[in-house]
Amino acid sequence: MERRELLKMIAAATGAAMIGMPAFVFGQAPVPSGKTAFSDSEVAKLDEIADTILPRTKTPGAKDAGVGLFMAQFVSDCYTPEYQKIFRKGLAEIDQRAGGDFMSLTPQARTELLRALDAEAGTQRGATEVATGGANPKSVKLHYFAMIKQLVLFGYFTSKAGATQALRYVAVPGRYDGNLAYEPGTPAWAGNL
Repeated sequence: MERRELLKMIAAATGAAMIGMPAFVFGQAPVPSGKTAFSDSEVAKLDEIADTILPRTKTPGAKDAGVGLFMAQFVSDCYTPEYQKIFRKGLAEIDQRAGGDFMSLTPQARTELLRALDAEAGTQRGATEVATGGANPKSVKLHYFAMIKQLVLFGYFTSKAGATQALRYVAVPGRYDGNLAYEPGTPAWAGNL
């Protein structure tokens, strides 16, 4: 799977273009240094949120792939101050809606909260698109949960665990086969990441 296809998939899943992509496309993506504007407890919370969205099954989950640190690094390095503020307010709101601390919720309560936030993000996006007639995508303000979900998907499927275990990975693809038989239930390819 090429990077462009992955970005299209994320946009389709969240209904919006990915925030911070211009920086990433022009080679300014975060370099894993471990230094972010997020505390260790915030990174741990991001890991738990990510793992609630993409839990471990027969393949590693988002926490196994280190998606929390990736998200913190990406927001710190690639988001504008305006979007960083929205993202941070969103994390605080998640805690507020969790009754004070997302980390203290049961796995089922975490899932229910994130599903409700996902529904709100979809409703907000739909209302904005109707109001603008879909004419000016730059006027659409993403719900903070859409930003989180985008980063979880992007971080996971570009990680080693996501690209090699959740997707089928071929480091150097072989010959072109335009009539390759598809086997239902097989994962997508992850080449040229």
